[in-house]
Amino acid sequence: MDQHNPHILSDAAEDAAHPKWAKYRFIVLIVSSIAIALILVGVSLALYTSSGTAQLDLSRPDYQAVRDQIKPDDDFKGFSASGSTNATELDKFKALYDARLKDATTVEVFTSDVLSDQALGIDEQPTATQ
Repeated sequence: MDQHNPHILSDAAEDAAHPKWAKYRFIVLIVSSIAIALILVGVSLALYTSSGTAQLDLSRPDYQAVRDQIKPDDDFKGFSASGSTNATELDKFKALYDARLKDATTVEVFTSDVLSDQALGIDEQPTATQ
């Protein structure tokens, strides 16, 4: 005699317990992940163009001619990584450090012109080098 086991569902009961899309939930996960990624990329590109950042991006092919006009700033005074450490070199470092410290501490941080061209040091016109 067949005994009915309550833990085993019949085919009809199993179909009723799981919706039809449950068989495809992995595919739904992949497709929805791709759709969300595409939406976020679209939003980020819209922000990139609307904020004006696109005009600052010199890596774009449209700015090939402008890239050639950029002159590197070679007036950086640094120290060699393999140089000797003596009192003379430490005095040079202290002088450079004090000059930068003076530039950093003379700025009034709570004034309205903190982000002005002069305060940021970008008001000077570049000099033509021969």
